[in-house]
Amino acid sequence: MADQTYRKPPEALRSDARENRERILAAAREAYALHGIDVPMATIARRAKVGVATLYRRFPTRAALVTEAFSEQLAHCAAVLDEGLEDPDPWRGFCSVVEKVCMMQAAERGFTEAFLSQFPDHVGFAEERSRAEEGLALLIRRAKDCGRLRQDFDVHDITLLMLANCGAATGAGEDGPAASRRLVGYLLQSFRAEAAAPLPPPAPLGLDRLPA
Repeated sequence: MADQTYRKPPEALRSDARENRERILAAAREAYALHGIDVPMATIARRAKVGVATLYRRFPTRAALVTEAFSEQLAHCAAVLDEGLEDPDPWRGFCSVVEKVCMMQAAERGFTEAFLSQFPDHVGFAEERSRAEEGLALLIRRAKDCGRLRQDFDVHDITLLMLANCGAATGAGEDGPAASRRLVGYLLQSFRAEAAAPLPPPAPLGLDRLPA
């Protein structure tokens, strides 16, 4: 059931309340990137330098805080997919989506876990994940039909790519974004249809298999 708790929109808040809200969201994103989305609310309150009561007044549940913290990223992810589908060049659209999503994954490491969490809230992460899977399948089919994407590329290979990208971005520390860009560049070249050699069968990996 959706979270029906009323919360004033940011523009309706007093300046001090607005500042507290932004500090809480920034602290939450930092904590989630370092420790995952199970970080205690009290830890986030301390990081944001606000009282726990202040945090709970604005975000009464952990789910409400997680979804609000990543709502902008979720909207950006949906926009990236829409832009890729609207590109008249299916291969360019496919590459653009892969590059931008992997860049976001490397920059906002808590977003992947939030995106895959089953929170019953108004933001609708589960619905967006389903929409993303459908959009990716269509993008892949178009890129194959135009002869640019190798015919044995499978939709589950997107999850494989994101698993690899997650490992590269996390393992490289401060150089995570650069490592991610390099890896994605290598992989996109290997996805080309030109001179594609046979591969082993794909692993049945859905987006729900990405690690927290």
